[in-house]
Amino acid sequence: MNRTLTIIATLLLVAGCGSDNAAPTLADAKSDVPSSYTHKPQGPVAIEYRIIGAPIVGQPLAIDIEVRSLMGAQEIELNYRINDSTALEFTEAQPAQLTLAPSNDPAPVVQQVRLVPLREGRVFLNVSASVDADGSTLSTAVAIPIQVGAAPRQTEENGTLTTGQSGEPLHSLPASES
Repeated sequence: MNRTLTIIATLLLVAGCGSDNAAPTLADAKSDVPSSYTHKPQGPVAIEYRIIGAPIVGQPLAIDIEVRSLMGAQEIELNYRINDSTALEFTEAQPAQLTLAPSNDPAPVVQQVRLVPLREGRVFLNVSASVDADGSTLSTAVAIPIQVGAAPRQTEENGTLTTGQSGEPLHSLPASES
């Protein structure tokens, strides 16, 4: 089994290397991004973000979200979501969804999101952007990590950590029937 995975991984690596017409890498893409923004791999919409100031529990926090359609002049639907309501909340005037009008200008649109951290530690704001293309919807999603205060990050463990036959660590996740 391990040998098969190694062979497949090697074939994929070889297939992706050696072409003079290779697609630009993430490092190439990052060279065009202002250094104050954090860049995420992109789909039909490029989403970059910059956290303004130091996140403090109970204090409003602003995050600049830079959005650029890679599909041309398209209307972009932007959604903000907080999965853990004990960690973050939107400020009173902050909409969770908005639509950006199409523009022929290649410059990105910057939207500011205002949140209030409710606890220390690592919290996340999920941002998704959708565009319509040929009758279907294409989306890009980014989870923005926000480190609030000095509390260490806590990892959430799922499943059970066991040891395999040859001594390697295995992470066993529970299966559920649907």
